[in-house]
Amino acid sequence: MLGALVGDIVGSIYEFDNIKTKDFEFFGRGVEYTDDSILTVATAEWLLHGGLAGSYYFRYAKKYPCPMGSYGTMFVQWVHRANSGVMQPYNSCGNGSGMRVSPVGWAFPSEAETLAAAKASAECTHNHPEGIKGAQATALCIYLARHGSTPSEIRARIESDFGYDLSLSVDEIRPRYSWQGLDGLVSGGTCQGSVPQAITCALEAENFEDAVRNAVSIGGDSDTIGCITGGIAEALFGIPEAIREKGMGYLSEHLKKVVMDFEAKYGCK
Repeated sequence: MLGALVGDIVGSIYEFDNIKTKDFEFFGRGVEYTDDSILTVATAEWLLHGGLAGSYYFRYAKKYPCPMGSYGTMFVQWVHRANSGVMQPYNSCGNGSGMRVSPVGWAFPSEAETLAAAKASAECTHNHPEGIKGAQATALCIYLARHGSTPSEIRARIESDFGYDLSLSVDEIRPRYSWQGLDGLVSGGTCQGSVPQAITCALEAENFEDAVRNAVSIGGDSDTIGCITGGIAEALFGIPEAIREKGMGYLSEHLKKVVMDFEAKYGCK
């Protein structure tokens, strides 16, 4: 799951200042973890201790109220309602469900359990079918990768099972992609407008670092695309020790401890 956090951190300074190149300082000046990392760790703690996923997202949002880049507007409203005792989903298809799901891909011995947990992690807030699909597709990529599936095998499963079009290469996506999505057709802030692109960035990569560079280079919601891509890339390639140490160094002691506890129970690559 640390790969997701590294992707988020690296992409954090480019979320509202997109670049269209893979040639950049990997941990650039001013990078920080954002809401993506916070809620990913919340998912990990949910898997470690059980209960309702939504209660962990609420608690983490209260503990970390002002992350870099801030939480999405609809999620903030959900937190306010939850603070008054009303914790209801808001039919979102936003990519928040995809960015926080990576721990699910590591935690279960079967595809069925992985997909069920991904759905549970999404639907407490993002209960729109596309929001659930984005979380499930991301988690399944990680599950398949850690069980030895090749990028081409993963691509075929995701296209078949979820209907995502993964035919374009990163070089083809880059000039056509922005916060408005591919060719401006579907918002890049949605699962359907960013999860397929993030998956492609991982599947086309040569190694972990190359995957994150792919993700940042296409533009759009850079920290979230980096987070989704990084989570998948860790399962495909592992994380080089130097990048692992650097990434952990940006985390609070609390977040770091949950990452280490999660890896101790479920492993990493």
